[in-house]
Amino acid sequence: MTHAMLKGSNVPLEATTVRAVLRWMPGQGVPDVDASALLLGPDGRVRSDEDFVFYNQPRHPSGKVWRLGKKRVTEGLTDTIQTDLSGVESDVGRILLVASADGVAFDCVQSLRILLYDAAAPDGEPLAYFDVKPETGEETALICGELYRRGEGWKFRALGEGYSNGLKGLATDFGISVDESEAAQEPAPAADTTSAPAPRSAPEVSRPLPPEQPTTAAPAQTAQPAYGYPQQQPAAAASQPAYGYPQPTSQPAYGYPQPAPATAQSGYGYPPPVPVPAAAPDPDFRLPPQGPQFIGR
Repeated sequence: MTHAMLKGSNVPLEATTVRAVLRWMPGQGVPDVDASALLLGPDGRVRSDEDFVFYNQPRHPSGKVWRLGKKRVTEGLTDTIQTDLSGVESDVGRILLVASADGVAFDCVQSLRILLYDAAAPDGEPLAYFDVKPETGEETALICGELYRRGEGWKFRALGEGYSNGLKGLATDFGISVDESEAAQEPAPAADTTSAPAPRSAPEVSRPLPPEQPTTAAPAQTAQPAYGYPQQQPAAAASQPAYGYPQPTSQPAYGYPQPAPATAQSGYGYPPPVPVPAAAPDPDFRLPPQGPQFIGR
């Protein structure tokens, strides 16, 4: 049986794991709504910043309270917080279920409702629901309700308490150290598993920015040769001569023939031949008569 709740009323919970669903109707001018949870200790405040479950910190370290995220359903849009009540740490007495509208007043949000389901039967009828209505219309964050211990069990109370200074103001009231810096949100470097973990800083409550699109670097251009002159080629490594043969000569200068070598190289292992000087001519040498000879009788 589903309990329709009024502000301030409460209902016992028999489910072990409870799914708290925020639902609203989207439309023009309607802000996006975010669900979050604060786990409170015996003094009514968080024990550390880790007790704040929201869009930048979607899971509690204990693993017993986590944010499931948003969905579109027939009745509108939803954002959900799920809690394993049987595993919540014993010094946590209350869990606040919060809605925030990212700086826009809740008088622009239509049909805001919180519904509680047994997580073991998520498609079944809700255990209870509460229509959340802002008191002044200027609220930018609302405590829709709370899960709290009663004896050995848990109950849910409908609240509808508003804050005009948003999720930061609400979280600060319950002991969260909100990081007010406006530093650019960049991906954190990968953690070094060999070193000791760094201490956690205060959670950043600002909504995360979409990642920037990667830019493609222009290809590097090669240097062009000077106009009218051939491009200079890189010097190649000198090739080794074949064994037993001289190394080939270098290339001729551009536009001029290569000069001939001064002397021919000798064969490998043999001296060059010695030229024989020509003999001096005989002064009394006469050539024989040439052609046909006509001798008189």
